[in-house]
Amino acid sequence: MSAQDVAHTLKSDRLNPCAHARTESEGQTMSARAVGTGERRPRRLADVLVPQSQRREWAAVADRLDLDAGDTRAKRSAFWVMLVLAGVIAVCGVVTDSTATVIGAMIIAPLSTPILGIGLGIVVADRAAILRSVGYVLGGMLVVVALGLLVTLVLPATTGVAGNSQVTGRTAPGIGDLAAAFATGFAGAIALTRRDLGDILPGIAIAISLVPPPGVVGVCLGVGQPALAAGALLLFGSNAVALVVAATVVFSAVGYGAQARAARGAAGARRRRSTTLVALVAVLVVAIPMVANSVQALLADLWLRQAGAAAQEWVAGIDDAVVEDVSWLGQDLVVEVRSPGELPDVAPLVDQVDSLVPWEPRVIVVHTVGERVEP
Repeated sequence: MSAQDVAHTLKSDRLNPCAHARTESEGQTMSARAVGTGERRPRRLADVLVPQSQRREWAAVADRLDLDAGDTRAKRSAFWVMLVLAGVIAVCGVVTDSTATVIGAMIIAPLSTPILGIGLGIVVADRAAILRSVGYVLGGMLVVVALGLLVTLVLPATTGVAGNSQVTGRTAPGIGDLAAAFATGFAGAIALTRRDLGDILPGIAIAISLVPPPGVVGVCLGVGQPALAAGALLLFGSNAVALVVAATVVFSAVGYGAQARAARGAAGARRRRSTTLVALVAVLVVAIPMVANSVQALLADLWLRQAGAAAQEWVAGIDDAVVEDVSWLGQDLVVEVRSPGELPDVAPLVDQVDSLVPWEPRVIVVHTVGERVEP
């Protein structure tokens, strides 16, 4: 640029300073828009899920979830009293196979409070709060397990409890249960951070099912069914871990940990990364056996259908013989047959089942003598 051009430019700026200011203002506006757009993008989903107008402050959520903050005496008494009552209700519902009673225990149960507190502790990198919340969760679980054991000692004729629907529905969790637990955890964490969603918390309490599984653990241990107890314990662990992970994601998205991380600096960030890593490991610990359970359930259903077809072929030569049901009883295969006369030799059926099922199960044939009479 020549000296003449420079002089002309300076003269133009002096003659029209507003144009120069307007150009700078437009550039700043464009930069602000670009910066603003960059800042809003990661927060857009969080603002949709938890709008600023309905978002609870971090202090309010922390006071609600930390049982050792604020009026600790009232919080602790409420937690333990409601937990014991919910445990008694849940165990009695399991023993009597009453779905309505078990649902009542789910609504009352306060275990979700310290579990969500673990998630908040991870977000703000508060190791002491995490350990306190873990202590409440483990202590509450052990109380409910003890109540289940006590009921089996006090109430007679509980040896058949392991066969009722309240037990069987909680002792073989699969990947579907884990997915449902994650969805419920996200719903619970979002509802907790929003002022306008408090009405849905009872439904979330029913869906997450925190107290009945430990009750089932105690009942199954009391009647000598440790394998079933392990399945119920896995369900409780998966529900708790899913709730913690979902709460961590939601609380981070709404910005609850930003101030704490800024105050702690690099050390706080490293601490948060370590606790997040522990949470991810916990997810893997519960996810692997649940995936294995799901695969096992699919294979067991496949083998059951194949065994049913083999049973139909086995009685095909008997007039009016009907295979009424084929089911698993533990590792044994139960085949229920109704016919007016004798059944053929069972050996061919056993050989065919052994060729289908890897562990060569014992085949139990339940024969009902009779026939269908049409009016």
